[in-house]
Amino acid sequence: MVPQTYPLTGYRAVPDFAVPPHGWKWTEVSAIAVDSNDRLFVFSRSEHPVMIFDRDGTFVASWGEGVFARPHGIMIGPDDTVYCTDDLDHTVRRFTPDGSLLSTLGTSGKPSDTGATSVDYRSILRAGPPFHFPTNTALSLSGELYVADGYGNACVHKFAPDGTLISSWGEPGSGPGQFHVPHGIAVDSQGIVWVADRENSRLQRFTPDGQFIDQMTEIARPCQIAFDRDDNLYVAELGYRSGMWSGVERPSPDATGGRISVFDRHGARINRWGGGANPTAPGDFFAPHDIALNSHGDVYVAEVVWSAGANRGHVSSDCHTLQKFERC
Repeated sequence: MVPQTYPLTGYRAVPDFAVPPHGWKWTEVSAIAVDSNDRLFVFSRSEHPVMIFDRDGTFVASWGEGVFARPHGIMIGPDDTVYCTDDLDHTVRRFTPDGSLLSTLGTSGKPSDTGATSVDYRSILRAGPPFHFPTNTALSLSGELYVADGYGNACVHKFAPDGTLISSWGEPGSGPGQFHVPHGIAVDSQGIVWVADRENSRLQRFTPDGQFIDQMTEIARPCQIAFDRDDNLYVAELGYRSGMWSGVERPSPDATGGRISVFDRHGARINRWGGGANPTAPGDFFAPHDIALNSHGDVYVAEVVWSAGANRGHVSSDCHTLQKFERC
């Protein structure tokens, strides 16, 4: 059965708005972030992992060649410091905007002891310290860094601005404050920490010190979240038609594919598009993995099309891995 399709409203798709330099390829874009000048940082699993583009899609620069084991998440702070999460290296690195390394959290190539034997979260036996296949980062307004430690752990870690570990919370499971792949993370204007608990298909909300508040469940395997200036919440949902773990079935034959959902600050849905019925078409999705907004309200979506299924023939290898949506 074909999943429900949600039409693109309020935005227009901008096909191929950013193109790598001639001869360069991004096999897949795992993450994107926008700096204070509305430049887009594209974190891809390619020979040139960080590519920078102006808002109009003009290539500016690249860096990070030979640095990362596997790019996973990218976040840019208000001072334009760039935070890159390398899941297979078990590290989070801080860079200047031009790629100079500032600091590293975690020990390169050495995972913490959680019993996990792979990126399959089902092999986790217990929660552990930082890091075991970390996924994404977020900053509080006062500069504390939150790290979602997702594939090989079941924790969120909170660090002081100087990199000192303050606290960790979470454990494997589906109850309040437990996680099955804490994949995405963001902090709203009130300091509330939102965690995309992907394999539990929910968003969990926590106080700044990790106390569970509540959850949202109208979500299909959320990968990452972002807030606009009005605290509207944008969610990149992987859905149930790509990136499924071996042995895991869809909840129903017509279960949704990849989509973007937007909620207001009270949790009411105000927009949604995609659904995966035609995943290669502009405005639809195969494997949404990250989402970012610029100051004009444009939305960028990164998709891990290769690792989520193109390498197995589930979608053509030329399926879009990066889309831009401009406000109408």
